[in-house]
Amino acid sequence: MVVVLIDDIGFGATSTFGGSIETPTFDMLAENGLKFNRFHTTALCSPTRASLLSGRNHHNVNVGSVMEVATGFYGNQGIRPDNAKYFAETLKLNGYSTAAFGKWHETATWEVSVSGPFTRWPTNSGFDKFYGFIGGETNQWDPVIFDGVTKVSKKDDPDYHFTTDMTNEAIEWVKFQQAMTPNKPFMVYYATGATHAPHHAPKEWIEKYNGKFDQGWLKLREETFVRQKAMGVIPENAQLAPMPSDIKDWESLSKKEKELFALQMETFAGFAEHTDHEVGRLVKAIDDVGELENTLFIYIMGDNGSSAEGGLEGTYNELVHLNGIFDEETVDSMLEHADDWGGPNSFPHFSAAWAVATDAPFKWTKQMAADFGGTRNGMVMHWPKGIKAKGEIRSQWHHVNDVASTVLEATTLPEPKSINGVKQIPMDGVSMLYAAADKDAAERHTVQYFEMFGNRAIYSNGYLARVVHMVPWVGKPRGKFSEEKWELYNIEEDFSLVNNIAAKQPEKLEELIQLFEKEAIANNVYPLDDRLYERFNAKIAGRPDLMGDRKSLTLAQGMEGMLENTFLNVKNSSKTIDANVSLKGQDKGIILCQGGKFGGWALYMNNGKPAYTYNYFGLESYTIESTKDIKSDKANIKLQFDYDGNGTGKGGVAKLYVDGDLVAEGRIEKTQPAVFSADETADVGKDDATQVVDKIFKDIDDSEFTGYIDNVTISIP
Repeated sequence: MVVVLIDDIGFGATSTFGGSIETPTFDMLAENGLKFNRFHTTALCSPTRASLLSGRNHHNVNVGSVMEVATGFYGNQGIRPDNAKYFAETLKLNGYSTAAFGKWHETATWEVSVSGPFTRWPTNSGFDKFYGFIGGETNQWDPVIFDGVTKVSKKDDPDYHFTTDMTNEAIEWVKFQQAMTPNKPFMVYYATGATHAPHHAPKEWIEKYNGKFDQGWLKLREETFVRQKAMGVIPENAQLAPMPSDIKDWESLSKKEKELFALQMETFAGFAEHTDHEVGRLVKAIDDVGELENTLFIYIMGDNGSSAEGGLEGTYNELVHLNGIFDEETVDSMLEHADDWGGPNSFPHFSAAWAVATDAPFKWTKQMAADFGGTRNGMVMHWPKGIKAKGEIRSQWHHVNDVASTVLEATTLPEPKSINGVKQIPMDGVSMLYAAADKDAAERHTVQYFEMFGNRAIYSNGYLARVVHMVPWVGKPRGKFSEEKWELYNIEEDFSLVNNIAAKQPEKLEELIQLFEKEAIANNVYPLDDRLYERFNAKIAGRPDLMGDRKSLTLAQGMEGMLENTFLNVKNSSKTIDANVSLKGQDKGIILCQGGKFGGWALYMNNGKPAYTYNYFGLESYTIESTKDIKSDKANIKLQFDYDGNGTGKGGVAKLYVDGDLVAEGRIEKTQPAVFSADETADVGKDDATQVVDKIFKDIDDSEFTGYIDNVTISIP
């Protein structure tokens, strides 16, 4: 049993579903299996994963959005309940070896410290083995990796890339498991961080697409649409939905804009093909142990549509946009980094226009739960010994919550009534094997609601009603909930949601609106919450915070790997760092830091001189440093940052003291308001992963403190 889940890639991206990106593994499995062209996700990462693994609707398992913006209301708290266990638990309890590799993004943010609890980590969620990253995205060149619940260093390999690493681990696990227990079945959940931003790919894979997108997004979309019809993955009467009005016409762009945007898409395409290649290596390994023919292989191309979170221009550092800042980068400033795009010195995301183009034939993108551009993803099911049909298309309506029921039916296991003494709530999904067996079978998943950040929809027996509430690259609602007008579509006649028939069928529209109300209440969807950047702050969002009301945190040498949501929140605030250190002379290295190359801060020693650097998104850097070495073998080093106040992301004055004497002072003009990074950490004594002060500390070994940190206290007012 293998479930593959790729991240942030739309229905019209891959060659298998008419797109321009070559995905030979996806193609091969489709040719020997089945394509499902009406398979749906939730429009966002964590909710899709929770729904897939539990077999329930995402609000029903308390994962209404991504973990980092959980709130205090049930349905959106990010705390998965014990009465909705993942199907991996059922397989494990019935004799399967189970393993998860890659992205998790299913653990509440305040539960990802060394203190746990670990009950919602992978190895307590039905998986014997986990190797991957715990949050929502990772730097593919410098990931923060966990093996089980233990943070481990990345492998020492000059060509290191996380997708390759996780694939190697998956292959080794399958082969070892089969060598030791050849008669014991296995289940692999293989969930890549690709193709979620940052778009990181080996240069040779990017270069394969040089010049392939010079025709622009409009032409790409049109060519995809023609291929989709020719392949039969969309019906002959389907229309190409109009582009959003914000998307510029390619021909109106300057030469520099075209150069930048083409590079962005080349990088994404190389990233996607490289990912499919790695899936192919896993497929070959399973074939090598003689189990491919008898393995149900469900390959889902995307946990949502392609992402428009890079904004209308794209970005060299997507963390800028995650902080709600859209005016820090220009076409010229991004082109300065063209040679680095997709490499270790970049943290990029493409333009929203490419997201729309790779979601063809639909209009919208990731986050848009009201549109198939956000929720319809290509899926292939491959099981030669279990499914007779090959190379065919299945058009029954299905949802990611159907995967669990499909797995259980394939393994001849019943849906569990109770697990470890806890009564389980019923699954919301249905098995898809009836459709695999009969292309003309009447569909069994007849009702499904969708909701994300106020974007919402309801499907029922061939009709879809929806409200487009908020567009990702705008970042604020179009209007008030109470004033919105619902739209209605007959999707049997209108595959791409082009013709709004609300005025023609008001009774049907009202019927579906009432059905949405019923489903929303039953699944804990209310209250609707369309806040975005504010919800990164636990206090504002109303979720638990490991630090609680604490104003200070005292640490010491060796305490490292603290993810952002388990560390003291020093953003938009004054702060004090007070360190007592033992020195050897001419010391260097990190005393305390948070973040990395693409945003963060660090208190450190530079050849005997204490210094402090604030790295603003890798775009600007502010440093104060003492002019004198510390001569004694013991010292108190103190950093005082006085925040300007009057809003978020403001600057302030930094002062550096040694044994009470002021040794440096300077102004920091801007600070990051919402987030430093999804998987960079706070560290004492060295800087894990990428370096905040990368011009001085080129790698982790260089950043290790040569003295000893007896204690260091960070405080906020």
